[in-house]
Amino acid sequence: MIRGVSVEIPNEYGSFLGKLLKPFPVAAYNWRIGAEESYRIVNGEFEPMFLKPVECMNGEVLKNIIENEKYYLIFQDLKAFPKTDDPIEINTYSDFLTSECELSLLVIDSSYVAIYCKDAKIAHKIHTRAQALNYSNIRYITDENDFRTKLTVY
Repeated sequence: MIRGVSVEIPNEYGSFLGKLLKPFPVAAYNWRIGAEESYRIVNGEFEPMFLKPVECMNGEVLKNIIENEKYYLIFQDLKAFPKTDDPIEINTYSDFLTSECELSLLVIDSSYVAIYCKDAKIAHKIHTRAQALNYSNIRYITDENDFRTKLTVY
């Protein structure tokens, strides 16, 4: 069974998440944001992308950030919940499966992205999108090859 997609993005500033998540309706969800370590460029200066963890960010706000700003990701944790539900903390794949969370995105060491998605069609579209963007090491995360024990970046 397909759990999601893993991909390697360029280790530089850009809007890579916005491009990669085009097939997913980011604005249609509320997001739990882990304020890990990511930076955006504002007036030529670096500042934290998120100053602290955000328990509930409107998807339209997040969509604007990831599509229209330039940022450098080191570690980041984003989780999508239906607008009708309050985002909760998700620590394991089991938590993910039993929650209302639809998508979990983890960035580790600036380049390595793991996207867990309950909708296999969306996972296929993200996989195809990553190929079109010429990202590297694109593969499906499956029951057989997923050795991750936590859905967190730390």
